[in-house]
Amino acid sequence: GMSFLMAEYTYMAVYIVLFSIFLVFFTGVPTTIAFVVGSITSILCGWIGMKIAVFTNVRTTHQCWKNLSAGFDVAIQGGCVMGLSLVSLGLLALFALVEIFKAYFDFSSSQVMYEAIAGYGLGGSSIALFGRVGGGIYTKAADVGADL
Repeated sequence: GMSFLMAEYTYMAVYIVLFSIFLVFFTGVPTTIAFVVGSITSILCGWIGMKIAVFTNVRTTHQCWKNLSAGFDVAIQGGCVMGLSLVSLGLLALFALVEIFKAYFDFSSSQVMYEAIAGYGLGGSSIALFGRVGGGIYTKAADVGADL
């Protein structure tokens, strides 16, 4: 499980570096920073999502031996924890990015700043695509990442 993720993260790191070089020339530094932050957030969400999913699956299976409704309750609670924590992480990173951009960059207008922040979504989406291509149980975590 984890060795696969490590191999995949190595490929993602190479992609992030290469695409960042491409982005700097065509869009500028702020968009590239947003892209890298979005990518890292997505990778972190995939990792945490995997941990929560495995943790929940073990407990769900265990509860299902007692009865199915107990197992269903555990599964729903695990899904709620995963959904809430990953969306919260995504929003916190986005909020931090907006605040840092306001503090350290001098944009001509707020529209220009938010156009640069679009790089955050680009980073998150492209990493979620890697998760999908990886397949298997990682696809479930990637679906959550894509929703972010």
